[in-house]
Amino acid sequence: MGYAHSVTYMFVLRIFMGIVTGFIGISNAFIARQTDKHEAGKVLGTLQLGGVTGMLFGPLLGGALADFFGFSSTFIITGIAIFIAALIVTFGLKEIRPDVDDKQKIVYSRREVLKHIFQLRVLMMVMIISLLIQVANFSVQPLLALYVGELTHTDNVALLSGLAFSAAGFGNLVMTRKWGSLGDKYGYERILNILLLLAALFVLPQAFVPNLWLFIICRFLFGIAIGGMVPCTTAYIRLAAPGQMQGEMLGYNQSARFLGNVIGPILGGTMAGFVGMSNVFVFTSFMFVVAFVLLWLSLKSDRKRHVNVD
Repeated sequence: MGYAHSVTYMFVLRIFMGIVTGFIGISNAFIARQTDKHEAGKVLGTLQLGGVTGMLFGPLLGGALADFFGFSSTFIITGIAIFIAALIVTFGLKEIRPDVDDKQKIVYSRREVLKHIFQLRVLMMVMIISLLIQVANFSVQPLLALYVGELTHTDNVALLSGLAFSAAGFGNLVMTRKWGSLGDKYGYERILNILLLLAALFVLPQAFVPNLWLFIICRFLFGIAIGGMVPCTTAYIRLAAPGQMQGEMLGYNQSARFLGNVIGPILGGTMAGFVGMSNVFVFTSFMFVVAFVLLWLSLKSDRKRHVNVD
């Protein structure tokens, strides 16, 4: 990308970059498989902590590099950094595989994997929640600068909107590992239900705040709530899925998250144009309440059908 000479060339390279961005999903699957089931939430929370840290400081570092070295050199430096990371993964990680006889090893088809997902309704609901988290996160992203501009009268709108968006990330940093530990101790479905209610509670006031600083506080509290959802959803899939289909299921979960990244900005921008920016936050809160009800009903239904969800 550092040598791209046209927008089309850059566009094609970005598409290929998107094709090979499965590292996060694979790393989640790898960590989940290598970790004891009863500590998966805590360990995946630590992994989420690293990812959030990168998302917070990555743009800051990228902007600084662009100012010092230029945009083309920034792409080259980033490519070198990714190559070094690939070497570390290749030579520094060792996967411990369980000793299973080839005759005893079960290979599941895609149809069987999907059948298992639809049979265990909580598992399906957990993947929908993964999509919902990203939709909620990114639906307000294109609106933040405009919304912050309405809440304050200053020339530093870009800086303040960046601060408002980052507040949710800092909330993630504070509690994501703790939520994972609580999921290990009390059950991932129970913690997910609590987090969905907290997310709905903290996102709703963002539609009615009178000033910027209250909005930033609400964003921080919202970040605390959604910070535990990713490790808990991933750990639950690790717990509920048979070993040979965990990788594929975690891949589906990651695909749901990427789909949320696409739907979120489109949905948020469209809704803001028709019903106003404040109502986007109201709708997001409503989605979390609906997700809570559906998850609770799924748990109740699976237990009634004597399907193991714990």
